[in-house]
Amino acid sequence: MKPLRILHSESSNGWGGQEHRTFKEMLALRERGHALELVCVPGARLGERLAAEGFTVHTTPMRSGADLTAIAHMRRILKQGRFDVLNTHSGRDSLLGGAAARLSGTPLIVRTRHLALAITSRATYTWLPHKVVAVSQSVMRYLVSEGVPQEDIVTIYTGVVKPQPVSRASSTLRAELGLGEDAVIAGTVAIMRDKKGHPDLIRVAKRLIEQRPNLHFVFAGDGPLFDDIRTHVQAQGLADHVHLLGLRRDIPNVLAGFDLFVLPTHQEALGTSFIEAMAAGLPVIGTAVDGVPEVIDNGVNGLLVPAHDDHALAAALLRLVDAPDECRRMGEAGLRTTQTRFSVDTMASEMAAFYRSSLSERGVA
Repeated sequence: MKPLRILHSESSNGWGGQEHRTFKEMLALRERGHALELVCVPGARLGERLAAEGFTVHTTPMRSGADLTAIAHMRRILKQGRFDVLNTHSGRDSLLGGAAARLSGTPLIVRTRHLALAITSRATYTWLPHKVVAVSQSVMRYLVSEGVPQEDIVTIYTGVVKPQPVSRASSTLRAELGLGEDAVIAGTVAIMRDKKGHPDLIRVAKRLIEQRPNLHFVFAGDGPLFDDIRTHVQAQGLADHVHLLGLRRDIPNVLAGFDLFVLPTHQEALGTSFIEAMAAGLPVIGTAVDGVPEVIDNGVNGLLVPAHDDHALAAALLRLVDAPDECRRMGEAGLRTTQTRFSVDTMASEMAAFYRSSLSERGVA
């Protein structure tokens, strides 16, 4: 079967779950023989990461959703590259890239919806793209409620790369923090921004540490709230039990040092951080919001609590802290889930099949 030529576009210059999924997806589809390139804004971290992996990366400023210069540049890229598919990801590149692809006659235009936020431009889901990928059933239901035809949407879950095995014994996290094997570590890996729930966890931590002095909380990740959270932790006198690692590149090593994973998020399209923790064999605690219940099977691979409920969050933490056998059982169940439903192989296979079926539906061989 002829390999596909796919151009991805991204107007965000940050690095989060959205960019990480695009990165993994492009790597996996290239391994399957397809040709992929990226067009992004100058300085985009996704572009830097993909260029380092040998991808062709085009850059163009995307000053607004009506930047005619950017549309013309993207149109030239599409025509010269003879791409079968343009896959857009953020609002601005969806407007610009969608217009460019329509003008250039690109056979298939796809918009991937990564977020649980309210949409700001219905045109980037209806008029400009031919098809929409949602990262969860929750996102798909929301898009349908906003008028996007259900027959034009497919749900393809974000997959995680199978981590290189890192044993608890070989993890350097505890030595780095000066913690012994008797310490129980409840860990979080997430960007520190609004609605991720870090302040909720710190509020609960203060009370739990008094009850379980061997309990420690570890936060990996940076973001706009990092300095505020660090100041708050110090002001509360929690610095000996709440450890802020900042941005880390050795996430498998960090996860291997945890006993459990917890993220009391207020809004989450799917919850890739939960999936990555499950792939490391950890039990997870999350909130029953948006797409998270599609990942966490309550009582099987983790625990679900209501968002903004400190009492329920504290109870879930104590339940796992005091039940290592239950933690082990949930961790094993989560690991099995990530080996099938949430694997990168599954995601890449479903994306390739979706591109081909959509092209066929449009009469393109």
